[in-house]
Amino acid sequence: MNTSDRDEFTYLAAEASALGLTATLPLVRRTAVATPDGRVAALQWGEQPARLVLLHGIGLNAHTWDATVLAADRPALAIDLPGHGDSEWRADRHYAPQVIAAALTAAVKQLASPGVVLVGHSLGGLAAAVIAGSSPGLVDKLVLIDIVPLPPRIATSNQASDFLSGPADFDSREQIVQRALTFGFGPNREGISRAVHLNTRIRPDGRVVWKHHFGNLAGRVADIGDQDALWSLLEGSTVPVQLIWGSRGFLDQELVDQFLDRVPGSSAVQVDAGHNIQEEAPQHLADLIVLR
Repeated sequence: MNTSDRDEFTYLAAEASALGLTATLPLVRRTAVATPDGRVAALQWGEQPARLVLLHGIGLNAHTWDATVLAADRPALAIDLPGHGDSEWRADRHYAPQVIAAALTAAVKQLASPGVVLVGHSLGGLAAAVIAGSSPGLVDKLVLIDIVPLPPRIATSNQASDFLSGPADFDSREQIVQRALTFGFGPNREGISRAVHLNTRIRPDGRVVWKHHFGNLAGRVADIGDQDALWSLLEGSTVPVQLIWGSRGFLDQELVDQFLDRVPGSSAVQVDAGHNIQEEAPQHLADLIVLR
């Protein structure tokens, strides 16, 4: 099979094998819902309504969670953020956490069971904080993956924003893989190649472009919104908040200590990984989330 013809579930067997899983792969299907703020797409894992809901970071998509969901072995809902994956792009080009939370909240209410464990990575984590703070009863636990409200020194210049400021189109997917390796993304070349395939499309002229909106906005990076307001939401959280951060990720001990000081009843665990913990240490992350 030519790589350009692979469907989005082609890689699951290999990912399961890499995790040492030999059982039959769980049912997973593509779904989407209409919300007042646009169409939101998602992957539904398992036959029962999900209580584990996962929101990815900027420039990624729902498939970033594939290995983590396989390792967790739980019904799960992995959502494409607005402007990412198969979800609709916003005409106003605004993707701050407070802006996209409305569409995500509507999707969670329609596709998951009440009382979810809401897991958010990077931009998805900040959006998850908004959802948990503004929708009482919807979320039982909030898990932030390598993210807290960020100071300007990190928010405006980090690995992800620097990477997204690159070209809008490429000669080939391999060119993107090489660029990602230069930036230190992914667990290995195979993992990066898989992620690139699932996050790009080929234009009629043969050029490779990103599926997410940011790759088509001339280097514009995410608006991360009002960070003070996000801190206020976390400080007033009525559900447990867990931070899982990477030893080579965005955060440092100072930011983690600030989080623990400001968010009552919170906890933090460090994992030997970079920013994309769900791709580099999926089994460890799954164990921490589901508390085996």
